Amino acid sequence: MRRNPDAPGAPFLTARLLRTACAAALTVALAGCVVGPDFVPPTDPPVIRYTKEPLVNPSATDSITTKQGGSADQNFISGADVPGQWWTLFHSPALNRLVAEALANNPNLDAAQAALRIAQENVEAQRGTLFPVVTGNGLGSRQKAPGGALQGPLNDQRQLFYSLYTPQVTVSFTPDVFGGNRRQIESLEAQAENQRFQLEATYLSLTANVVLAAIQEASLRAQIDATKKVIQAQTEVLTLYNKQLSLGQIAGADVVVQQAALSVSMQLLPPLEKQLAIQRNLLTALVGRLPSEEVSQTFTLASLRLPTKLPVSLPSRLVQQRPDVKAAEATVQQASAAVGVAVANRLPQFNITANGGASAVKIAQLASSAATFYGIIGTVAQPLFDAGTLFRRQRASEEALNEAQAQYRAVVIGAFQNVADTLRALQSDALAVAAASAAEKATSESLGLIRKQYTAGAINSTQVLIAQQSYLSALVTSAGARANQYADTAALFQALGGGWWNRSDVKPPRPETDPFKFL
Repeated sequence: MRRNPDAPGAPFLTARLLRTACAAALTVALAGCVVGPDFVPPTDPPVIRYTKEPLVNPSATDSITTKQGGSADQNFISGADVPGQWWTLFHSPALNRLVAEALANNPNLDAAQAALRIAQENVEAQRGTLFPVVTGNGLGSRQKAPGGALQGPLNDQRQLFYSLYTPQVTVSFTPDVFGGNRRQIESLEAQAENQRFQLEATYLSLTANVVLAAIQEASLRAQIDATKKVIQAQTEVLTLYNKQLSLGQIAGADVVVQQAALSVSMQLLPPLEKQLAIQRNLLTALVGRLPSEEVSQTFTLASLRLPTKLPVSLPSRLVQQRPDVKAAEATVQQASAAVGVAVANRLPQFNITANGGASAVKIAQLASSAATFYGIIGTVAQPLFDAGTLFRRQRASEEALNEAQAQYRAVVIGAFQNVADTLRALQSDALAVAAASAAEKATSESLGLIRKQYTAGAINSTQVLIAQQSYLSALVTSAGARANQYADTAALFQALGGGWWNRSDVKPPRPETDPFKFL
């Protein structure tokens, strides 16, 4: 029994039939084989530690303990997890606000999120090719018959004109017999996964750069303060020398030498102040502002607290935590799927096209069975000779897979090297900070004693000058050593992956994946 298309419920029936047809087509597509290699995730490196020797805590590498300038003993916690917001361990509200602003406004992060959305949409677009394509079209025309072909017995000229109405629906379907389309979907899914971890890498790089820029600013401020402190002391000594010269107590050469030392110290300030200005511009740019909109937060070493408990992930977990390693793994899967696509392209390609509709000179006649028509066509195409083009493309895709696998191994080696370098750096930093702090204290005490001896006439001005330069050098070295310890601590969190798996505030939502919503 033919159903009247104007009857109630016809649209629902049509949608239901289309859903059934799409589901059947998907079943047929998935029933075929899938050519090409199946991706197998790389195995974890068979190592139990990052360095040749067992890991030694930074606090155990030196017998000197110092708490000066915010320094503290640090200990590695093997197997501990990395927090998602690791920068909060520096206990700086100003730093936390700056990182939050950077995450909200940095254009590079916005671009990475858009790139991920593009990749996800491309996956869904390719997934749609597993279903039939249904196209509806209609034709309405007004025509004149040539040569009186439609004239009646009475030669009525009005019969020379007639109308023709032809609505029809075309359904085209390409069965994925050998899985080439599914391999293409797999390739695009891997590309989306790559973009996901590129986004995480951008996030990690941004947060680490903000923290490191703040630490560098604090280091520069410490060096500037140390230089100003020495300049002030040298100025006071020069004033004293001038008084003594006027009283005839010292020679003019002593004044000249002290003046030269003061000039040398003053020459150190402009380069440091220039570096500080550049660092402030960098911080401003990282949060998505123009240089004229400089951030209000300022940083000193005293405002940052050094994290004392440093998590060190197990080596077996590192390859699952580093965004660059995960992105490289996704690239390997993408290359593996591309091999399957290349193989499928060398095999027969099938296509089924069906159309149906009606054609009548009056709209009312379209419902008549005599006006309906339909057709179905099945095609198969197999390359017979292409001068080896498809074969060479398959070989090229196989070599691309070899390249991706080699690049993955290189990324893994670099990741382990990065962690090992950072662990070694933190051990050395503990020694450097302790030694620099001890040197700063010793040179300060020495300078005080030498000044007293000079006032008593026991030594000459040259020894005072040497003591001043030693103290200046110790101050700058101490500030740099403490800054390196802060920076290498941040670098460790970055090297371990930054804890992206402990937060979900960056990855954009996946697009709608139900194809039937478009019916």
